[in-house]
Amino acid sequence: MDSSRKPSSSAPAHLCTTAQPEQWGPSLRDAFRSEIRLRHLSQSTEKSYVAWVRRYLRFHEFQHPIRLGKPEVERFLSHLAVEGKVAASTQNQALAALLFLYRNVLHTKLDWLDNLVRARRSQHVPIVLSRAEARAVLSAMTGLPKLQAQLLYGAGLRLLECARLRVKDLDFDAGRLTIREPKGGRDRVALLPRSLHESLRAQLAVVQALHAKDLTQCAGNVELPAAFRRKNPSAENQLAWQWLFPATRTYWHEPTKRHRRHHLHQTVTQRAVRSAATAAQLTKRITCHTFRHSFATHLLESGTDIRTIQELLGHRSVKTTMIYTHVLNRGPFGVQSPLDRTDNSLP
Repeated sequence: MDSSRKPSSSAPAHLCTTAQPEQWGPSLRDAFRSEIRLRHLSQSTEKSYVAWVRRYLRFHEFQHPIRLGKPEVERFLSHLAVEGKVAASTQNQALAALLFLYRNVLHTKLDWLDNLVRARRSQHVPIVLSRAEARAVLSAMTGLPKLQAQLLYGAGLRLLECARLRVKDLDFDAGRLTIREPKGGRDRVALLPRSLHESLRAQLAVVQALHAKDLTQCAGNVELPAAFRRKNPSAENQLAWQWLFPATRTYWHEPTKRHRRHHLHQTVTQRAVRSAATAAQLTKRITCHTFRHSFATHLLESGTDIRTIQELLGHRSVKTTMIYTHVLNRGPFGVQSPLDRTDNSLP
């Protein structure tokens, strides 16, 4: 497609204005965000897609995307891979953002959209802690980050799922956590480790006291799902909807003209886990997600059915869960090396 051609007359009128430097143009930006929210995509997806489209337009000197076609998209993706040296998953994320732009915002129906080739992702074996290593890292942590890390390992949660837990999501009698609006948008039930009941009850008492204090300072409201907030606006002041791990400070929420308290930011726990891994003198690359990998692997080692683990982790396909069979503490494929079957002396 010739990048210099004029906008198609069939394109929506509000999308045919050329974007100015350092911006897309308000009409295009607002239309893009509206289409994302219409499909109930997550805030993190919206943020990523917006960033990729902005980067794509900057790469092509802010020409309006209706003037750009397959050659420009391929050149941008090649630039990411060759000069940017990004991972295949990152390149595919950029492609997904551009496909969303052309298909859902510009309503472009061209054959080349279906023929764009996605980068082939590499398969990596997850890093897993042994039980002793997990205990060592957790022992080196303190405060809320430690309690969060214990939930990551004890319940197999993602970090953001843990950060977004609310008071009402804990069910001590049933021994379960309710994970709402996770990755993929499918709510699920996770384990609530009995060994954490006492610590979590103590944390609930802290949250209750903090919430009571916030109410006296006109700051006791919390972010709610958009549809539920319209249906029950008073819920934002209720204890049940407060974050289980609240931030230390409030912030000003411009739309409601009120002070709010967000949940503890993920970077706090990420830094604490890195520091604890260093203190434990581990040579593995440890992240918060390593605890989730370790949770699944240790359940497999103890004989838990893989379908059960799939449900606990929230995987759509058991094929995703099967990767943990490659890191069991029995060697690859569950076999023993012939060298280990001989006597302990090497030839």
